[in-house]
Amino acid sequence: MVNVRLHDQGTAPTCPFRHDDALEPDPFLTRMRVEAPVAKVRMPYGEGEAWLVTRYDDVRTVTSDRRFSRAALVGRDFPRITPAPIAQSEALNLMDPPALNRVRGLVARAFSTSQVEALRPWTRRTTEELLEDLARQGPPADVVGHLADRLPLMTICELLDVPEADRPLMRRWATAMMSMRAADRTTAADAKAAMRAYFDRLTAARRREPGNDLVSAMAVARVGDDVLTDAELSVLAMLLVVTGHDTTTYQIANFTYTLLTHPGHLDLLRRRPEALPRAVEELLRFVPFRQGVGIPRVATEDVRLGDVTIRAGDAVHVSYLTANRDESVFPRADELDFDREDAAPHVAFGHGNHHCLGSHLARMVLQEAVGGLLARFPTLRLAVPAREVRWNTVSIWRYPLTLPVTW
Repeated sequence: MVNVRLHDQGTAPTCPFRHDDALEPDPFLTRMRVEAPVAKVRMPYGEGEAWLVTRYDDVRTVTSDRRFSRAALVGRDFPRITPAPIAQSEALNLMDPPALNRVRGLVARAFSTSQVEALRPWTRRTTEELLEDLARQGPPADVVGHLADRLPLMTICELLDVPEADRPLMRRWATAMMSMRAADRTTAADAKAAMRAYFDRLTAARRREPGNDLVSAMAVARVGDDVLTDAELSVLAMLLVVTGHDTTTYQIANFTYTLLTHPGHLDLLRRRPEALPRAVEELLRFVPFRQGVGIPRVATEDVRLGDVTIRAGDAVHVSYLTANRDESVFPRADELDFDREDAAPHVAFGHGNHHCLGSHLARMVLQEAVGGLLARFPTLRLAVPAREVRWNTVSIWRYPLTLPVTW
């Protein structure tokens, strides 16, 4: 184990931030939460050290306190786990209030819960069609290739009206951008530039000739005389297509694997399908769906957090994964429990001003995918021993490369 120091004394440890043992929690991060909940660390990429915050209450403080800024990252080679930064300087996730509130307000007018619910029947029909393809293929058949890799991308592209011929590009670019390998730095940067150029063209076309899609709705959304700029619209569309399918793709596979390796919970959902929405929330809390941490913040003044003083200008990362396993907030946090009573809200979608814009879409797609899979295949089970499932070892996301099932 790495010897972690709590304060500024000595050299901060370099965090491995790579744990590929199926969906087991990263033991390094778990130890940090217990022994050094606010500690300085070194990241694989970027300049300097960063604070790593791992307890639930502290994570919520950092993500909601305006003394911690995302906008202050612009122009900095900030500490991170990917060779090239994923976020763009004009992106929503590098804004602070009031600019952030302005953009989120405009997006909310176009991307509402009611619009997502209106898409649910289409998502359900599409899920049923994909599951019929899976049934024709097997058993055995691959949940990843037939459902997880396809449904979320189809759904967000339907919402944004991305031409069908272009949809494989979205998947390829998003996958390239999420690599943690140093050798993939140029490929990741090229993918981000290519995707940005694509959405510059697509959003300009929707401004000229709006349709009935989400991009067009964002292009014409107004609060008074205020509209999104061309750059804001392009980066938002790009952000939505990446975040609107990437994590959900992996979570469909992760949730299926988790249920198939927890037969008691699987049986509960088969007997009580009405419990699915609550089960999805617990799975979101329980499953460690990514490696390490995401985008940090910068302290704009000295801030006392616990018994540590974070100095102005310091970068601060939070771990939502460890916050979701904090025993002081979630009793028996390492147990999957679909009947948790009075549970605190999980932070799988973040917290504060940067709470995920597409969380309502992700929830809907996960409910339809998991619910449809269990209904269509009531005897579903793994077609190989769990130890033989192969896992991704390159991306920031944790997920099975294939998930062979039988019934």
